[in-house]
Amino acid sequence: MQIPADRIDRVREQWASERPDVDTSSMDVVGRILRVEHLADGRIRRTLRDAGLDRGGFDVLATLRRSGRPYRLSPTQLYEELVLTSGAMTHRIDALTRAGFVERIADESDRRSLLVGLTAQGTSTIERALDAHLQCEQELIAGLSATERERLAGLLRKLLHGIEGPHE
Repeated sequence: MQIPADRIDRVREQWASERPDVDTSSMDVVGRILRVEHLADGRIRRTLRDAGLDRGGFDVLATLRRSGRPYRLSPTQLYEELVLTSGAMTHRIDALTRAGFVERIADESDRRSLLVGLTAQGTSTIERALDAHLQCEQELIAGLSATERERLAGLLRKLLHGIEGPHE
């Protein structure tokens, strides 16, 4: 089955006409990754908004939930895991605390420190949001067969490893 031309094909054709001296072949991959990200991001944001979260809040709650019981991490662990500044992490924690999704808890092993933990409301919210988020992701990749998904995942892993390097 022939896949119809897409926006990236049209952009490359325009560049070929205007600047035949430049190699736009990287757009076949990078341009499409960016376009997929843009389109998927909109759908994911709507899905999370319906669950009462934004992407940043979802990331924090999901990180706490997947950390295992008792679903608590230090702010430092959170910002390192999410690759954020401490200021950005504080802003997210403050917003999630106001919403009743997380609470600051004294660290029993170091009384000078606080942990961030999921509340009961935060736990139920992330459970609901995670289910909706994963359903959205399944819908986004529904046009690919299981074999195509595996092949694409492997290629993207290889590309990501080349960009991030072995330290990630």
